[in-house]
Amino acid sequence: MKRILTITMLTLRAAIRYRLVALMSFIMLAGVVGLPLILKDDGTARGFTQILLAYTLTLITALLGFVTLWLACGTLAKEISESQMQLVAVKPIPRWQIWVGKWLGLVILNAFLIALTGVCVYFLLLWRANQLPADQQAILRNEILVARASIKEPVPNYAQDVEHILKERLATSQPPAGTDLQSVRTVLLEQVKARNQIVPPGYMRRWDLNLGFAKSFLVDRPLYVRTKFNAAVTNVSGAYLGMWEVGPLDTPKVMRRPMNLSDNSFHEFEIPANLFDEAGVLSIQFSNASQTALLFSDEEGMELLYREGGFGLNFARGLAIVLCWISLLAALGLAASSLLSFPVAAFVTLGVLFVTFSSGTLKQVVDEGGIMGVNHETGFTENPSVIDTFAVPIAKALLGLLRMVTEFSPIDSLANGRSITWSVLAVAVLQIIGLLGGILATIGIAIFNGRELAATQGGS
Repeated sequence: MKRILTITMLTLRAAIRYRLVALMSFIMLAGVVGLPLILKDDGTARGFTQILLAYTLTLITALLGFVTLWLACGTLAKEISESQMQLVAVKPIPRWQIWVGKWLGLVILNAFLIALTGVCVYFLLLWRANQLPADQQAILRNEILVARASIKEPVPNYAQDVEHILKERLATSQPPAGTDLQSVRTVLLEQVKARNQIVPPGYMRRWDLNLGFAKSFLVDRPLYVRTKFNAAVTNVSGAYLGMWEVGPLDTPKVMRRPMNLSDNSFHEFEIPANLFDEAGVLSIQFSNASQTALLFSDEEGMELLYREGGFGLNFARGLAIVLCWISLLAALGLAASSLLSFPVAAFVTLGVLFVTFSSGTLKQVVDEGGIMGVNHETGFTENPSVIDTFAVPIAKALLGLLRMVTEFSPIDSLANGRSITWSVLAVAVLQIIGLLGGILATIGIAIFNGRELAATQGGS
């Protein structure tokens, strides 16, 4: 461990000597303070939070990611090309300890920068919050500067219904030759989901949310309903009337509230305490009083929010997940520089980041069943080509790996007052650093162990 820490300290010293680190540190601090001054919020709690939390944390993450990749690619590749690594490698220290020490040095540097900018964001947030109107300050305290847990109805498993419908259709008529049954299943899935999610005019939809063990500490505490819908036809006003009923239906205890809400936007409203029944189930019913059909998706249509903790600790856990992201980038850069020269390693890692940002394209390839021969009327591939045969499995594998990282969204959670629990943080550490980072470390160390340093230098 002493040898690893020695390499760690040498890496920190080398990183600090880079002018890029000092420049990016200055830009981050300037962005944290200056961005909220340049971008004016709309005076609401949510607009204020979007500027001070979402934008600043996104800026910090992007800049740190760039600096980390640059340092990770340079600290190993340059030391090899400039013959500095040969002097270290001949000493009685295993190469894996050199690799781990360099990674640990980058992680410590990023942890310091994240903590520094995080403290600035936190206190600037509290200071600027006092300048909001009193009603917006109350919204900020109750809905954003908190750690709120979420309760949703389980997403139904539509697979059995789809297979039942497909089986009935195949029994009565055979599809044309060359028909892609997987594409048919996808179309049927959307039809079945629509029947469950769409509320036509004059109809209603009901959600039964089970509070579970949380009901024991939610007695006498207010809850918040968060909902979102999409309108089939946009009307002139952009608002759609509906009647909300929350609590034991057909009893005096039920809360009834008509609301005009806009579509394709999240809306939150507070409901009185103790509206759930003895089993801990809260019933919510929506009656569509507008002239168009409304769609409440299973994923975003309805959820119940309640306070689970304070903002400070939740903010710290969110920053810890950001550090997990940056630590993975450090492992990626070191793995690339274990084999490649600095320019090539930087190019490769930036290419990996480009693939990460293209997750929407990968999802489209998987959903449509290919990238060649897509029918633009149906949106699906009817006759998959050889390229599609290989592209879809590769896209699925890449999308699965990306989801292991992107499923944790601390910036969005903090901006919406969502709770980032210790269990979520633990899973993030295990998946991002333990699994994905461990795979990259294993590859990088294996390459670095087998690399002939002197031969590399002599060839250059």
